[in-house]
Amino acid sequence: MKEPKNLISAILLSIPLMIVAAIISIGIINIFSNISLSDFGLTSSSISITINLGIIFLLVFLLILHELLHLIFIPNFIKSEKTYVGLTLFGGFVITEEEILKSRYIFITIAPFMIISIIFPLILGVFGLLTPPLKFLIILNSMASSVDILNLLLIIKQVPNNAILKSNGPYTYWKKSLK
Repeated sequence: MKEPKNLISAILLSIPLMIVAAIISIGIINIFSNISLSDFGLTSSSISITINLGIIFLLVFLLILHELLHLIFIPNFIKSEKTYVGLTLFGGFVITEEEILKSRYIFITIAPFMIISIIFPLILGVFGLLTPPLKFLIILNSMASSVDILNLLLIIKQVPNNAILKSNGPYTYWKKSLK
């Protein structure tokens, strides 16, 4: 596949997707609860940022949850000797060198965005549980999912249906399925 050469390039290319993903999550949140900049400490007269241990814990939990959602949808990830989880300066990652069908690869790629930034706010909104910290984390996840969304678009555009994908380090390859 033709992919960005490194993570910095992928992040820069995904900035427009970051904005679109945030707008989608904000739109979903707005169905159930007003959202404003004042929810996040920004008013016309001041900027107030409160950082407490609870928010730091929730940020770490969000990172772990996001990556676990990628991981649990990889077939046989528990037994796999070709699946890895890790952290970098830019966040977490899950990578597998297992061969995966295109449809499954798409699902693995988009699962954290769909679950945390679309389904989760719909459920919380129905029950009236969308607090400002949760709104912040939902929007943050949608923005952080922009590289996943870029990857999704590249797969949809470049890989034929019923193909099998395989990653080898930073490169992803595909071949037509024999089925």
